[in-house]
Amino acid sequence: MKQQRHAVIRELLVKTAVTSQDELRRKLAGRGFHVTQATLSRDIHELRLNKGPTGYSLPGGNDSDEDALPGIREVLESFGLEVRQAINLLVLVTTTGSAQPIAAGIDYEDWPEVIGTIAGDDTVLIICPDEKQANLLKIRIEGYLG
Repeated sequence: MKQQRHAVIRELLVKTAVTSQDELRRKLAGRGFHVTQATLSRDIHELRLNKGPTGYSLPGGNDSDEDALPGIREVLESFGLEVRQAINLLVLVTTTGSAQPIAAGIDYEDWPEVIGTIAGDDTVLIICPDEKQANLLKIRIEGYLG
């Protein structure tokens, strides 16, 4: 379903101007995809859409897009401070104001060890399916921390 929705979003942006998220949501609904604002925001992030004076557009060249956004390794190296484990949960301590972008980055990675994240201001709760997978993820994250 997500891949179909992403294909429709790409098609809409190629064929017509879309100036706002609400307009995009309405156009998707007209094509049979009824989504929440949160889902649409994730789609925009995942598709790496650009927003300019004329509205949303598809990313240009792949190379410049990859260079423009830092990966999770760079983000954790710069803003992650410490990770602690409590059974199947990880608590990632970040610099002030960094938890939400880090949580979004972790969600974007789509790691199999991550069921979901909850972000505060300087703390990310990472929920894993079990203690073993939480430990594996903790070791990976520790390797990324600066």
